[in-house]
Amino acid sequence: MRSEVMNIETIGIPQALLTYRFHLMWKTFFNELGLTVIESRPTDSALLARGDSLSSDESCLASKVFIGHVDDLIDRVDAIFVPSYASVSARQGFCTKYQALPDMTANIFRDSHTPIVSLLIQDMSNAKEAQSAYIQLGEQLGRDKHKAKHAYKTALKAQRAADAQAVKAQELQLKKVSRLRQSAQEASAAGPLVILVVAHPYISHDAYLAGPVLEALMETDAYILFADETDKKKAFKESFRFTETMPWLISRELIGSILMLQDQIDGIVLISAFPCGPDSMTNDAIMRYIHGTPILNLMIDAQSGTAGIQTRVESFMDILRFQQKGGYLHG
Repeated sequence: MRSEVMNIETIGIPQALLTYRFHLMWKTFFNELGLTVIESRPTDSALLARGDSLSSDESCLASKVFIGHVDDLIDRVDAIFVPSYASVSARQGFCTKYQALPDMTANIFRDSHTPIVSLLIQDMSNAKEAQSAYIQLGEQLGRDKHKAKHAYKTALKAQRAADAQAVKAQELQLKKVSRLRQSAQEASAAGPLVILVVAHPYISHDAYLAGPVLEALMETDAYILFADETDKKKAFKESFRFTETMPWLISRELIGSILMLQDQIDGIVLISAFPCGPDSMTNDAIMRYIHGTPILNLMIDAQSGTAGIQTRVESFMDILRFQQKGGYLHG
């Protein structure tokens, strides 16, 4: 990372990790500053293999994928954006990899001539602190405070609008499913099955990582919902019914989404990237706490094949269909 004013025209954004949560905000911010944003190519086997070769063996799959995306941008842009999200707030923290990401990236690519541009968000719940961090970033990129502040507000508005649209789309899909179920019930037929995919956005919305799972679900004509597309503030608040002590913000949002949607879904598919520390605790707790809704727990890693995943998904859906027809009795 460099603290002096930088003269750059293009900035790269790796399509991994928190990009799937803040992509529009980051891209809008840099565009408003007059920079051209270049994104890394979609995840594929070659990109993952490259990230794996550059990373330590102890790194999680998601981190290895991120490094592969950074490598894809090296020497193609004037700088690469790698933010740092810390864990000051006791209930809205992030995995430590997010805090260390700029330093880790700079160390891995220390022989590269492409600099790392970053910003530090200490506390996600502190709006003034976040704004200040973005303004400092804008100034580091040679823009005045007024322009940086305007860029931040425009970017925040765009991100919030996109999040609201995702929530609205999910609500409309649930209303559609409710109508289909009502029609099926009137015709004494089996209604549609609704599956909630519970995973970090960098998994569930990465076509390479979650694609085989989603494709297998779609082949069964299931309706797919994503836990990260539930209203985040409501889900976070709801998560306290599950636990008072969990420190990770995204895990809380995913758990809260399960609690909010449990009565409207038929099954849950948990997807984790090996060996995710927060998920190893969170998913185990979900399996123990959530009752009455079948759960399929999937772990993906660099060596995973798609055949086993497809078979497990098909078996899971067969069980749900059998249960829908009254095949299982619950006490």
